[in-house]
Amino acid sequence: MPPATSKRGVGFQAPTGEFEVLMRPSWMSRFAAGLMACLVGIGASAATGQQLYAICAACHGARAEGNPGLGAPALAGQQVTYLQRQLLNFRSGLRGSHKDDTYGAQMRAASQAVLRDEKAIAAVATYIAALPRTDVKSASKFDARNGNNLYQGKCGACHGGQAEGNEALSAPRLAGLDVAYLKRQHRNFGKGLRGAQPQDRYGKQMALMATMLASERELDDVIGYIHAFEAAR
Repeated sequence: MPPATSKRGVGFQAPTGEFEVLMRPSWMSRFAAGLMACLVGIGASAATGQQLYAICAACHGARAEGNPGLGAPALAGQQVTYLQRQLLNFRSGLRGSHKDDTYGAQMRAASQAVLRDEKAIAAVATYIAALPRTDVKSASKFDARNGNNLYQGKCGACHGGQAEGNEALSAPRLAGLDVAYLKRQHRNFGKGLRGAQPQDRYGKQMALMATMLASERELDDVIGYIHAFEAAR
């Protein structure tokens, strides 16, 4: 995670979207030492996916269930190919390099520090994809009929009728992702923080599709529909 300075000390910015969590130098020293010891101890370049994921669990949870309070999405049950592609994109700078994408920058730094090669990326992606999928809590206020119509008309052709994703179309699973993360990624695509680079073919497709929802209310209805459908399974 990239360091941030503060009058209260050196620390890092947790991806909350609303506030910073500033860690004291002593805490950061212990964290850095523990991280390095872990990497050295397991031999990061030859580590298993489970061993590598132990580093990721600090934000994404022990079972990759996500932590909305830290802005960390659920990863469990996501497609292997999608996870690999995003990790490679973070490492190469196709994702997380925009100056306003704070959370992406943190993931970019983490992936470069922990995942040293494509073999490590494949191992951790395979481990995460095999974990049990995450349960979600449906939104309390949304128009289910409008959400259904919008989702099936604008999203379902690629992401699946049940938001389960479609690996053949390189469309990830959306079910199980929290509201804040879905909204943030929609905004990032719309504002060019993600999917703006010519080499990011799939990101460019989503950047175009992000313009298809005309209002925040429509986005709320779509997300509410996805979550209600997932919770009812």
